[in-house]
Amino acid sequence: MIVHRVDGHGVTALLDDLAALLTDTVAGGASVGFLAPLGHDEAVAWWRGRAAAVAAGQLAVWVAREGERVTGTVSLALPDKPNSRHRAELVKLMVSRGARGRGLGRRLLTTAEEAAATAEITLLHLDTETGSPAERLYRSAGWTRAGTIPDYAADPYGELRPTTLYFKQVGGAAGASAVAG
Repeated sequence: MIVHRVDGHGVTALLDDLAALLTDTVAGGASVGFLAPLGHDEAVAWWRGRAAAVAAGQLAVWVAREGERVTGTVSLALPDKPNSRHRAELVKLMVSRGARGRGLGRRLLTTAEEAAATAEITLLHLDTETGSPAERLYRSAGWTRAGTIPDYAADPYGELRPTTLYFKQVGGAAGASAVAG
């Protein structure tokens, strides 16, 4: 299993594979912002937008691969205001159903945390569906629960679910320039 950071061209080159991962994640019930069934074309279009965000320095994306197959991904949404350069949002941690239960989610999470600390980002934050397997991962990785918002977002089946907000303090002090570059 290889985890590597991809640039905007890398996201574009992997559009079909990343779209397959996204559709698999949604079909598996993960609440990552989409309703089921998620079509391949819609997933490709969403990832194409992420490629532009990566190229613009607004998003850092890591991809996990087993051979040629994309099995997971995680991203950091980078700040766009001077007063928030010390923080980033962890977004779209996804692991394919066939790769779950082998520590890949934790590996992707650790990769993003280490990259943030190296970039002197001191605070990470995220939201996740309350009671989800992802929530258990974040708690076990030392993330702190900040609170819960009821009826925050619809799960893939359209049911409104609460979300729990988490944060983690990670290293450094100066800003997001190293992750953005």
